[in-house]
Amino acid sequence: MSNEKTISTDSIDIKVNVTEKKLDSIYFPEFITKEYNFLNNNLIIKSTSNLDKLYKISKSNVVNNNNPFEGLNTNGSISRGITLGNNQNTVLNSELDLQIFGKLNDKVEVTASIQDANIPLQDGGYSQKLDEFDQIFIELKSEKWKIRAGDVDLNNSNTYFGKFEKRIQGLLVSAKINESDNAYVSGAIVKGQFKSSNINIQDGNQGPYKLQGQLGELYILVVSGSEKVYVNGLLLQRGENKDYIINYNAGEIIFNTTYPVRSDMRVKIDYQISDRNYSRFMAYSGGQFSTEKMNLNVMIYNENDLKNQQLQQNLNSDNIDVLSQAGDDLDLMQSSSIIEAEFDENRILYKKIIDNNLEYYEFSNDPNEQLYSIKFSYVGENEGDYALVNTNAISNIYEYIPQISGNKQGNYEPIINLIAPEKIQLAIINGEYRISENSEIKFELANSNSDKNLFSTINDEDNTGLATKIEIKNSIVRNNNLKIINKIEYKHINKDFRSIENNYNTEFLRNWNLDSTLLDINNQFNKTQNQSSAELKFLKKNIGSIDYKYQNLEFIDNFEGTKHNAALKYDSDNITLNSRSSFLKSKSNLFESSFNRSYNSMSLDSNDFWAEINLDYEVNSKKTIITDSLTLNSHQYKSYGVKSGIGEKEKLFVEIGYNHIINDSVVNNSIQKVNTSNNFSINSQLINNSNSKLSIFGNYRILDRTNNERKEKFLNSRINYFKKTSNEVIKINILYESNSGNLAQQEYTFIEVEPGIGNYKWIDINENNIQELEEFEIAQFEDEGIYLRVLLPNQRFIKTYQNKFSQSLNINFKSWSKDESKFKKLLSHFQNQTQYLIQKQSAQGNNKFDLNPFKVSSENLLGLTMNLRNSLFFNRGKEYYSTTYNFTNNRSKNSLSFGNIQNDILSHQLTFKHKLNSILFSSLISIENRKSRSENFESKNYTFEEIKYAPKFTYFIENNNKIDFYYQYSNKENLIGYFETLTQNKFGISSSFSNKNKLAINGELNYYKNKFKGNPNSIIGYIMMEGLQSGDNLTWALNIQKKITKYVDLNLNYFARKSDYNPVIHNGSVQLKANF
Repeated sequence: MSNEKTISTDSIDIKVNVTEKKLDSIYFPEFITKEYNFLNNNLIIKSTSNLDKLYKISKSNVVNNNNPFEGLNTNGSISRGITLGNNQNTVLNSELDLQIFGKLNDKVEVTASIQDANIPLQDGGYSQKLDEFDQIFIELKSEKWKIRAGDVDLNNSNTYFGKFEKRIQGLLVSAKINESDNAYVSGAIVKGQFKSSNINIQDGNQGPYKLQGQLGELYILVVSGSEKVYVNGLLLQRGENKDYIINYNAGEIIFNTTYPVRSDMRVKIDYQISDRNYSRFMAYSGGQFSTEKMNLNVMIYNENDLKNQQLQQNLNSDNIDVLSQAGDDLDLMQSSSIIEAEFDENRILYKKIIDNNLEYYEFSNDPNEQLYSIKFSYVGENEGDYALVNTNAISNIYEYIPQISGNKQGNYEPIINLIAPEKIQLAIINGEYRISENSEIKFELANSNSDKNLFSTINDEDNTGLATKIEIKNSIVRNNNLKIINKIEYKHINKDFRSIENNYNTEFLRNWNLDSTLLDINNQFNKTQNQSSAELKFLKKNIGSIDYKYQNLEFIDNFEGTKHNAALKYDSDNITLNSRSSFLKSKSNLFESSFNRSYNSMSLDSNDFWAEINLDYEVNSKKTIITDSLTLNSHQYKSYGVKSGIGEKEKLFVEIGYNHIINDSVVNNSIQKVNTSNNFSINSQLINNSNSKLSIFGNYRILDRTNNERKEKFLNSRINYFKKTSNEVIKINILYESNSGNLAQQEYTFIEVEPGIGNYKWIDINENNIQELEEFEIAQFEDEGIYLRVLLPNQRFIKTYQNKFSQSLNINFKSWSKDESKFKKLLSHFQNQTQYLIQKQSAQGNNKFDLNPFKVSSENLLGLTMNLRNSLFFNRGKEYYSTTYNFTNNRSKNSLSFGNIQNDILSHQLTFKHKLNSILFSSLISIENRKSRSENFESKNYTFEEIKYAPKFTYFIENNNKIDFYYQYSNKENLIGYFETLTQNKFGISSSFSNKNKLAINGELNYYKNKFKGNPNSIIGYIMMEGLQSGDNLTWALNIQKKITKYVDLNLNYFARKSDYNPVIHNGSVQLKANF
């Protein structure tokens, strides 16, 4: 029998020794006696004096944070806002600017750029939508694939018949299947439609030159960066310091001063036009497959308008019926533009008049009449029944002109040109097979399906066409120094084959003396053609090459021509010789011709000297077969040139040149001399170091026309000078330019937009409910800016001589602040900045160059921009005795279609700031003279002087918190017209408080006492009182900025104004902005 007795409970076991009458042990539950450790015992090491490793508890051992943007760099912001008020409709605002780049993982990279704003129109241009310039894309790529969504630049150069470059909005996926095979697919909304134009250059005119649409329309928007400009077959570069600049909104190109153009130059421009008639979809796919001896490419392309998704066109059933019956005939795609409309004071509307069974339309703004909205199209001189009678309204007003003896007297008709939806599809397969190491054969087969009118099946028999190309090439290498290449090529192109873009050389028509009647409206050939060629070329290493090429071109039942081409290139030591010649014989059903050309140059180039001689000539004789008479494009051309330079090219050099050109053309059925020209040029970089730069360019041309007793003279010049002293006390930059060009007699109109987007207000000064051009003025308050000024296409240009002078001068003695000289220390407190720009256009005449940019009083002055601003500073940016004197003198003159407008501003302004303890005193004294002159708008004529004095006290509380008390006295007086006067007293208080960059509050309250003499509802009254009214006026504003999180800001803005006898106008906005 045991001597122990156990007493059990639910939680503790107790053992008692009965014999010895003592307590042996107590057993606790395991969860109490179990040993607990925060870390595993195996991780604990003994403490020693020379520990190699330290161990600590890290939060990441407990919590696993997953950051999805780890490894990515982001920059930008996104904002959403709403603007509302009792004087405007609610407007939603949004803006996005975000850039992302980095790696998603070890294999995938991401790049994204998203820029977007909901601004629909651009002031200063007539772009249709500003999203043409937004850049939105996201790109993912690895070693084997790439995906890009958004704005994509597509470029196909792997095929002959399917070459194109397009900017699209969509998706592009490309993949590398293995080392030799790849595939791609793309789907998108197309941004532009291809167009090619030939520009007729005028002597002494650098531009602007106008680009047009597919049907010759002037209202176009060129897709940014899509243009290619060729002169005599050579591609130019865009940029202010390159060859040309282009205005994409206006569709106008200007050649720079340093690239003089002449009438004998051939200028061709390929570009894409923003097409907004239909939504246009594009699908593009293909791939490349290769073996050891063969490469194979496949491409499928589809681009078509979605005919049921019309954008700018609102086609009704009658319009669609017209298109369905028109087939491919553009002349039949016209329809009436007369539509019933409700009365709207902001639109030009018409009423129907029936007189002796004669029906016509007359302008009316009577709300009780049945009114019509009508668009008028120009149809030619005396080809219509309506004439333009009022150009002062923002929309033109047309009037019916009765016929005389059955002859029309007007130029316009109430019709519109309808645009048909189109489609083009292209399937191409091409490849090359390597017969041997030195021989290969290339081929290409293409089939197109092009429909010019998806609403009609008429003329669809010419939709499909086939094109083929085959080339055999063989190379022979002798002694590693001589290489002989021979090549034969054949092309067959069906008359109905259509390419995506022009796949011919820019000079193709001229090279073969082809007649433009072979082309359709899209510059595609309308005859089946066969091309064949054979070429033999010898290349000698380190010496040069000789090349001969035979070509034959045939248009079935129309044209046949043969051409022999020879080229020589010699390049050894310092001498280079280049020669290219061609000899053409051709015959068509109507013409026969011969065209011989040769272009030759020889140059010598040493380390610091170079010289070049050029000799070019062309002889083109083209005759009509029936009459044996020369055509007008028959000509002879000779050019002799020489140029020489010394120095180091592109760094420090001087180059001078001379060129003599003789142009012969058809006069009385014979080729006779029509003009000669002598061109003298200089191009130099005379000074080029870190402190000074001086470059001079000049081109002087004398043109002698046979039928003109007086020689014409043209001058292009540019001088650029930069200088700074070693201590940078003085910096000066001067630019001078002169050239000849065009000045557009600009037209513009105003369109209504959402408040805050526009910047003009309409003031109906004559109360006739017609919005006239002179009744629009720049809005003083945001809620009043509901109109935007939009420039119209230029149709009338004036030849001008132009020059430009700009200068910036900065004198800063700050570096002398530590000089021992007291005089220099005194000067170190001063700084002077001068900015001067003058740009003017004068009428050309009498071969006189208007080289003096400062002569602005000439009667021939057509356009002027002159800005002069000089600022003299004392203790600039400091709190004590900081003084600034500003002098401003601005003048402008613009020649518009409705007359000249001139504006002058002359002002003197003195500001002073000084801080005493926590109070900053500042004052402003200014005298300003403002003048406006309009040739035809009487309300725009005024000359008023203003005297202003504005003291201000600022009390700083702490941490940049402050309160402002200010007063302003202003006196304005109009010196002409009705002699309006204004005396204004302004009292105001403003405050600014912020709390550790998390909360900022700004507020102000202003009281205006206006004593105005004159008509307060006039243009001059609105300008002088700055949008306020005569009598008592109050304005108050509040701005709150709150940083909600580290990345999110909240902005609240409120503004209100109150005038006598007018209700309070409230405006407010709320914006939430996230920063990345």
